[in-house]
Amino acid sequence: IALSELVPYIDWSPFFHTWELRGRYPAIIQEQPEARKLFEDAQQLLNEIVQHKLLAARAVYGFFPANAAGDDIELYTDASRHAALTTFHFLRQQMEKPADQHNHCLADYVAPKQPAGGERLADYIGAFAVSVGFGAEELCRKFEQDHDDYNSIMTKALADRLAEAFAEYLHQRARRDWGYGQGERLSSEDLIRERYRGIRPAAGYPACPDHTEKLTLWKLLEVERNTGITLTESCAMWPGASVSGLYFAHPEAKYFGVGKIGRDQVLDYAARKQVSLREVERWLGPYLNYDPGNAAEQEPVGSRPLQSMPA
Repeated sequence: IALSELVPYIDWSPFFHTWELRGRYPAIIQEQPEARKLFEDAQQLLNEIVQHKLLAARAVYGFFPANAAGDDIELYTDASRHAALTTFHFLRQQMEKPADQHNHCLADYVAPKQPAGGERLADYIGAFAVSVGFGAEELCRKFEQDHDDYNSIMTKALADRLAEAFAEYLHQRARRDWGYGQGERLSSEDLIRERYRGIRPAAGYPACPDHTEKLTLWKLLEVERNTGITLTESCAMWPGASVSGLYFAHPEAKYFGVGKIGRDQVLDYAARKQVSLREVERWLGPYLNYDPGNAAEQEPVGSRPLQSMPA
C-alpha cells in the first residue's frame, strides 16, 4: 500500500502523548505552541518520508470459516467445515459481576460449533498483520549519525502512527470485503472513535493477554513469508512499527480486559493449548490471581476436576 493512502487514517493524539504532551488533536495544536511546532516538524518529515518512499507498508490478511468450541475458536480448511485448520485459544473474565452481566470471552463473538437445540451457523473470522517499519531503522541510523536525535525519535513516532493507520485502513477494507461494511460512510473522527461494527483485538492486549497466540496467527497467514514481519523469542513483532490481530464481525463485539484469572482457568487453558502449566503461568504471570511459586499449588494438570467456565 502506498504511504499516501495511509496518511488520512492517522490518529494524531497518541503522537503528542509520545512527547509527553497531553491533549486531543486538533485542539492541542491550537492550545499549546510547543504542540503546534512539533506538529509542523512532523508534517515536514512525514511529507519527505511519503514523497521519497523512505518507509514501506506491507500487510497480509484473510478470512476463514470458523466456529466457537467453548472458549476456543476453531478454523476450518474450507466452507464444508469438516477439516480443522487451526485453533485460537482465549481466556474468560472471572471477576464478580451483577447477575444481569456475564464474563466476556472473545469466543462469545463467533457462532458456536454445537448450539443448544439448533443447527450450526456458518460463521467466519478474519486475521491480519501490518507493518510500516521497514526502512525505519536505516532512517533512524542516518539521523543519529548526523547527531539528529530529534528526527530519529520523530521517525519512530511517525512509523508507529502509520502502522496504526494501516491497521485502521485495512480493517475498513476488511469490513467492506466481508460485506457488512459496504454501506459505511465514516469520517476520520468516526474511525478514531471506532464507530463501526466489529473489533480487531491483538494477542498480548487485555482481551487476549497471551502473546503466544501470535504463533498461530503467523502460521495461519504465513506472515513472515508474505510480509517479512518476524516474531522474537518473546513474541514481539519486528519491525516494531507493526500491528497484528483478529477481525470479529459480531454486531455486539466490544473490547474488554480479561483481568485476573484463577488457577482453575489456567489449568483448563493449559490443557486446551496442550502445554505445561508452568509455561502458561510464565506467559500470563501478571494476570494470575494466585502465587504460582506456592508449592501447594503445583500439582500437575488434571490432578483435580476443572471448574467449568460460565456459558
